[in-house]
Amino acid sequence: MEGIMHFFQHTGFAGTTPGNLLMIFVGLLFIWLAIRFEYEPLLLLPIGFGILLGNIPLPWQPGLQIGVQEEGSVMNLLYMGVLKGIFPPLIFLGIGAMTDFSPLISNPKLILLGAAAQLGIFLTYIGAITLGFGNLDSAAIGIIGGADGPTAIFLSSRLAPHLIGAITIAAYIYMALIPVIQPPVMRLLTTEKERKIRMKPPRSVSRKEKVLFPVIGVLLTGFIAPASLPLLGMFFLGNLLRESMVTARLADTARNALIDVVSIILGVTIGASAQATTFLTRNSLQIFILGAGAFVISTAGGVLFAKMMNLVLPEGSKVNPLIGAAGVSAVPNSAQVAHREGLKADPTNHLIMHAMAPNVAGVIGSALAAGIMLGYLL
Repeated sequence: MEGIMHFFQHTGFAGTTPGNLLMIFVGLLFIWLAIRFEYEPLLLLPIGFGILLGNIPLPWQPGLQIGVQEEGSVMNLLYMGVLKGIFPPLIFLGIGAMTDFSPLISNPKLILLGAAAQLGIFLTYIGAITLGFGNLDSAAIGIIGGADGPTAIFLSSRLAPHLIGAITIAAYIYMALIPVIQPPVMRLLTTEKERKIRMKPPRSVSRKEKVLFPVIGVLLTGFIAPASLPLLGMFFLGNLLRESMVTARLADTARNALIDVVSIILGVTIGASAQATTFLTRNSLQIFILGAGAFVISTAGGVLFAKMMNLVLPEGSKVNPLIGAAGVSAVPNSAQVAHREGLKADPTNHLIMHAMAPNVAGVIGSALAAGIMLGYLL
């Protein structure tokens, strides 16, 4: 019996708490959503699995070093890529190599929609301060409104590393739920007539314009917010690798092998850091509530700004307000939602190419907002 009890004390069952079981349920829920509904499966599935790993109680034993929070363990070393802000720039490199800026270059005024959709960042920042969070914590929480997981990780790793798990998981959950969150807001703020607005087809963009755009983009954003360069510098580099047509191998590696490897490690370690003892707190609940509000406000900001633009745009050049919601920088989910809502109003009205313009502008806008906050607050 003594041997059996000794064995039991070294199993995960001995230290299991109700909090561990609740978090394991959350991890299983993430995995189910990823497989059953394909909600951001490339992220939710590894995060969900990581939550399972992080909430299996580990026996305390000197030198064991297997937990994500135990200094020197393998999981802890991998987690350093999150805490030190290494993974987000690598993901931005891959996203840049995937991105086609043609819709934005052909209709540059749509970049304003990407900027307007960042409204949720700054209003959530104010809301977090109102709830009693510190200045740095509030800025990190506010970036959830940008609907950009890597940017949320990057900023929170610098300003609020103790909240990085809750902020990141909130950002990715709401990104996955964009098809659920955005449509009611879009329908509430637009009329049937507005949802049927047809936009001019995007003009053809030359290779020269595509090559110049990332060069001009990095110089402009770099001088405006130097602190955004780790993200936007890699983002525009990835795009230049794609558009230059002379580095096809590098572009292919960035948008496939590299981003896939980083996404797996990032998801698993972020999930493993969401342990019951640190995650099930009042602060985490408040962060989730603020995050939901941030997504709603950002969606509304893009849609309402598109309606304002239509007040001054001539007939024939008006913008379908639905694409304003695509300024929320969850690429390409928010653009696809705008496209589907447009098809519901008019099955022959295809908005996907138009929606991609504010969508990629939103990526730039959220990273720029993070850089401004980082440079101003630190």
